[in-house]
Amino acid sequence: MELESILLPGVDAKRPLVIAGPCSAETEEQVMETARGLSARGIKIFRAGIWKPRTKPGGFEGIGAEGLPWLKRVQSELGMYTAVEVATAKHVRECLANDVDILWIGARTSANPFAVQEIADALEGIDIPVLIKNPVNPDLDLWIGAIERVYNAGIRRIGAIHRGFSTYDKKIYRNLPQWHIPIELHRRLPNLPIVCDPSHIGGKRELIAPLCQQAMDLNFDGLIVESHCHPDKAWSDAAQQVTPDVLDFILNTLVIRDMSQSTESLTALRRQIDELDNSLLELLARRMRVSDEIGLYKKEHNMPILQAQRYDEILQNRISQAVEMGMDGEFMKTVLVAIHEESVRHQQEIMK
Repeated sequence: MELESILLPGVDAKRPLVIAGPCSAETEEQVMETARGLSARGIKIFRAGIWKPRTKPGGFEGIGAEGLPWLKRVQSELGMYTAVEVATAKHVRECLANDVDILWIGARTSANPFAVQEIADALEGIDIPVLIKNPVNPDLDLWIGAIERVYNAGIRRIGAIHRGFSTYDKKIYRNLPQWHIPIELHRRLPNLPIVCDPSHIGGKRELIAPLCQQAMDLNFDGLIVESHCHPDKAWSDAAQQVTPDVLDFILNTLVIRDMSQSTESLTALRRQIDELDNSLLELLARRMRVSDEIGLYKKEHNMPILQAQRYDEILQNRISQAVEMGMDGEFMKTVLVAIHEESVRHQQEIMK
């Protein structure tokens, strides 16, 4: 996939690229006050929700196309670029008619191949940066599929936005980061810029700073942060927005590490990791061989593969041990479930 830079003229190429603005454009005064605050602190790209896909009807669903001329004021009076979320071909046409500089496809839309294709068809022949958020569910192939649909329409200035993944369980985050998914996206598409959306991952303004730092530590290219002149009075997602002042403080305290730097000590530590990974693979292979023997025993004695009580005991005991050793319980559960599924697969092969 041959991609071009998503950077626009006059925007600093150093990390992080920052896109900021309110969750929703509410009034012309709110848009201009927020944009002035951000522009005064060096932000070059102003984002604002014009159409808001809400989970339930009855909430504020965006001001609609009426707000697009307000963004033109941001461009003409402050010299900022503008970015808007689009969910339909009509949204694309209205944004292009109002000279919006960057489009992004939201998480609910990227989960729907028909909707993405409609947007891609509307973009055919247009040269504009397009950012694509991960789908609401953790499906990497669906995310890549959305990217490919836009690419196949002839768009070459493409970036990805990591906004976390929805979960039914109540967690510290509004949307689970699951950092391994954007890491794998980068491995598969190494030239694709990735922008982090700490506002939607965290859901609370106090989580934005640490999430921004995590994204930089993982070598993300940029940040898209919700910023409002009066966050507590915001018409949507008030809890996850910060003032331009607070955003400026967060950005100024970020530590941007040189990801290309290499030292002898780092090389030695990586060598240790490689050796430990090899040991882990050998241990897992040995475990599967034992699993095969158990499968043979169960087959000879006409026993079912799944022993639910035994599995539950192992899961709880190993998770407790892992926590005592300083590891995260959810991480260990994921590992153990994956190992168990592979063991079951081995035994099913033997049972045939």
